[in-house]
Amino acid sequence: MTGSVIIAGLGPGNPDMVTPEVADALAQATDIVGYIPYVARIPPRDGLTLHASDNRVEIDRSRHALEMAAGGKRVVVVSSGDPGVFAMAAAVFEALEAGPQDWRALDIRVLPGITAMLAAAAAGAPLGHDFCAINLSDNLKPWDLIEKRLRLAAEADFAMAFYNPRSKSRPDGFARALDVLREACGDARPILFARNVSRPDQSLRIVPLTDATPDMADMRTMVIAGSSATRVIDTPRGPILYTPRSA
Repeated sequence: MTGSVIIAGLGPGNPDMVTPEVADALAQATDIVGYIPYVARIPPRDGLTLHASDNRVEIDRSRHALEMAAGGKRVVVVSSGDPGVFAMAAAVFEALEAGPQDWRALDIRVLPGITAMLAAAAAGAPLGHDFCAINLSDNLKPWDLIEKRLRLAAEADFAMAFYNPRSKSRPDGFARALDVLREACGDARPILFARNVSRPDQSLRIVPLTDATPDMADMRTMVIAGSSATRVIDTPRGPILYTPRSA
């Protein structure tokens, strides 16, 4: 087989955060596959076909990419951030495992990108010691499991990065997550709300857990909850959030 599938991360939004390796893969691609707004970030050009699809058809999208690669196409599957963090790399490999045996002979590679968690953390160093990342969407897993992981992570005193905190179809989940954190933590540890991180309209807001409200987050917001050791340094240029390495 001469085709290939590259699963690439486009970073959090700023074009300067797309790695040269990913940019080179995009330049050589015959086909781009991905969620509609991510594919829209790829400039059209001769010889390139863009395949945009809805956010809830990840496995169908992955099969399509593998089928095109089996036919000799150079396919790039795009995700925002890093493709291995709550994104398309796992979906492609799920389709690969369940698909025809000959797909396994394809050249399949994952090219990392800067995930929103790391871009948001650049507001300081809130992930400077032990941390975890939790996807708050219950589209693919039950809320009971999310709540269990939240509670255990809080009890273990991890700093926590939350993906997909609140959407129009899930308006209540983040409120429940905040309640779990308050019950488990019982203190005023800092919470970072980073919206549209790395983009021109980026906004960063740090509040104590006691003052955090559900409306502070949406699907464009990365939320980072500090551990009990996380600190805020006030400076003339704004607050800096960090977790000491000795925490």
